[in-house]
Amino acid sequence: MSVDALFRPFQVKSLKMPNRIVMAPMTRSFSPGGIPTSDVAGYYRRRAEGGVGLIVTEGTVVERPAARNDARVPVFHGEALPEWKKVVEEVHAAGGLIAPQLWHVGSARGQGADWAPLGKVDSPSGMTSPGKRGLEPMSDEDIADTIAAFGRSARATRELGFDAVEIHGAHGYLIDQFFWSGLNDRADKWGGGTIADRARFGAEVVKAVREGVGPDMALILRLSQWKSHDFAAKNAHDPAELEQWLAPLAEAGVDVFHCSQRRFWEPEFEGSDLNFAGWTKKVTGLPTITVGSVGLDGEFIAAFGGAGSKPASLDGLIARLEKDEFDLVAVGRALLADPHWVEKIRDGRMDELKDFERSAMMTLS
Repeated sequence: MSVDALFRPFQVKSLKMPNRIVMAPMTRSFSPGGIPTSDVAGYYRRRAEGGVGLIVTEGTVVERPAARNDARVPVFHGEALPEWKKVVEEVHAAGGLIAPQLWHVGSARGQGADWAPLGKVDSPSGMTSPGKRGLEPMSDEDIADTIAAFGRSARATRELGFDAVEIHGAHGYLIDQFFWSGLNDRADKWGGGTIADRARFGAEVVKAVREGVGPDMALILRLSQWKSHDFAAKNAHDPAELEQWLAPLAEAGVDVFHCSQRRFWEPEFEGSDLNFAGWTKKVTGLPTITVGSVGLDGEFIAAFGGAGSKPASLDGLIARLEKDEFDLVAVGRALLADPHWVEKIRDGRMDELKDFERSAMMTLS
């Protein structure tokens, strides 16, 4: 099958992409003390040189004491900002486009036995998992300060010259914790019995980010149904609930929904072949990004257990893209293993595609 659909230009607001390929955000933990290094800048530059349409950085956390759970995850405030400026300059010098992913892990567990949060852990209802309550719920003041922190990082995004911004609202981290009934049983305006009620916190974050970046910068929101500790979890159980969830977020200022699945080809709801990105585009009318095991025969969760993957056909993906089921395609491990993946796909050099091995996660190649 022709790969031409992957190499059509795409534009949303001031973001003008030369192709439909997005580098998916992947936590790398190579920023000691939260400060990205020259190696980080070089890592992103190589993907820009390789032809990626838009790079979304690894999650980079906003200014709250316990916003991260790994000391080597980058931050997006204070002393880190001049170093992020260098990342932007490197990517732009290579002709690329880049967006930071703004993140807050919420009550997600720390990485490593020696990690301890630097302050009070933020959690909607004090739960670390459904029914397991051991934390203090966020106060109205905590919530307001967190929303403001996203807004400050958004302003920095614009000032540093990034081309777009993404908010991490997926995978069981803070924003998703508010969305999910399993971790949000608040009785005030930040909770409620419906997904539309529980979308309020996410919508307010989107509003703050929109105000911070201005009206012309593309604002992407990453969402998922699955959680890092519960692959079967769902925020929306049918298309009607999906629309109730997404409508307030779209109204708040989202331009593109980044729809995370473990396997992009799996239908989201019974009775339709549409995946998560397909249904999201159908109910909102907004552009969507699909993601999940693109270009590889194994899914990414298995990689954490040491499993490798081999290159896989893109025919099914391209067929869906040609039908405009979704607009953009995010690629993770294939690009992590090979910064030249895009060029090889474009030029038909399929025999040169690399296998993915877990060792690729251990370096910034």
